[in-house]
Amino acid sequence: MTEPKQKPKKPRGVAQLLAGVCIACGARCQSVCPVNCIEMTDDGEPIIDAPRCIGCQKCVKVCPVQALEMYFTPEEQQILAELAASAAPVEEEIDPEAAALAKKLAAYRGVWVFVEQTEGEPAKVSWELLGVGKELAASLGVELCAMVIGDQVEHLCTEAFAHGASKVYLLDHPLYWHYRTESYVEACCHLIEKYKPEVILMGATGMGRDLAGAVATRVGTGLTADCTGLAIDDKRNLMQTRPAFGGNIMATIMCDKFRPQMSTVRPNVMPMTERVEGATGTIIRDPFTVPEESILTKVIEIIRDSHGKGAVDITGAEFIVSGGRGMMGPENFAMLQELADELGGVVGASRSAVDAGWMPGDRQVGQTGKTVRPKIYIACGISGAIQHLVGMQDSDLVIAINRDKNAPIFEVATYGIVGDLFQVIPAITKTIRALKHKSTV
Repeated sequence: MTEPKQKPKKPRGVAQLLAGVCIACGARCQSVCPVNCIEMTDDGEPIIDAPRCIGCQKCVKVCPVQALEMYFTPEEQQILAELAASAAPVEEEIDPEAAALAKKLAAYRGVWVFVEQTEGEPAKVSWELLGVGKELAASLGVELCAMVIGDQVEHLCTEAFAHGASKVYLLDHPLYWHYRTESYVEACCHLIEKYKPEVILMGATGMGRDLAGAVATRVGTGLTADCTGLAIDDKRNLMQTRPAFGGNIMATIMCDKFRPQMSTVRPNVMPMTERVEGATGTIIRDPFTVPEESILTKVIEIIRDSHGKGAVDITGAEFIVSGGRGMMGPENFAMLQELADELGGVVGASRSAVDAGWMPGDRQVGQTGKTVRPKIYIACGISGAIQHLVGMQDSDLVIAINRDKNAPIFEVATYGIVGDLFQVIPAITKTIRALKHKSTV
């Protein structure tokens, strides 16, 4: 009795460097080698220990300029030629590390959005995240789910369905009436371990930033903060775009070896989707709680900033008149207030104006301030550094007033006025006032 003929194995070869191609990108090839067979020269070029190379091709794939290739001996090349000419099935060697990673990642499915609430009142950013979450879920072919934690908050499940969620994981207990890091982290980690979501989105608010960082640390995954764009690549990785290096560039970050993939997004960055009245879904009620005595903090009272004297919430304004260093001094912001009053809007400021003490910090628009999405944004004496643009570029209509015709703000402006703002702004205010008076006569 003859033994069955073994399937031929495809040679893996070894990696080798192409002369004069390496750009010394920073030892990417060395960092991905699973058997540590790559050393770097003083010039930043790789030296490959061929006898130790297992032909995994990870260094070849990661090289940004294709400076590495797979080398095959004449005998291996002959086998490859025979396999190409033959119809015999080829047994590909499986990378155990890659197979284990694929199995681990496959266990996670679903896009989740944390519904932030304070004493039962939801944060608007949660509904904005359900909008972008719906797009991500469609790209992945999975469910869009909401995570609601609180006390007497079942009404938020109905609201989550209206904004696109098909399932809600609900932890409703008096323990969760006030947000406390310990209790909410335990609750989130319990749900993640039990149901294994693929993507989790949270608002980049005070609560969201605190909770997301703690949860990511506990479950051992990556977290990208203050994202301005989210998408899915062909390997189910969440492409998370955010400003980097002080806002001078936009970086796309991926967490390709850990799950869930977590991101925080600032309010007003993502567009609000249309609410669907009467939408329904599935509510998964989970009874999980933690002992009260294990929680070290107690909430005595919640003092809302919006209730403070003179406080202004610029994030919800439909008309914003912002001033920058071109305003020349704090006294000149009075003319912006006049214009804002005529429009029924509020006055904002750039970071330079806030740093100079001309306006309070709660009026700052930009990467280190607040993100706004008004119907009309009027930028007065603002040059338009990318840090400021990140906070207002999604406004419906942008009007820029600046003496410098080459100011970057004009690149995102719907309408640009090159001129002296101390003449232009009073003229606009006077015209609007006259038009309003005429319409009432």
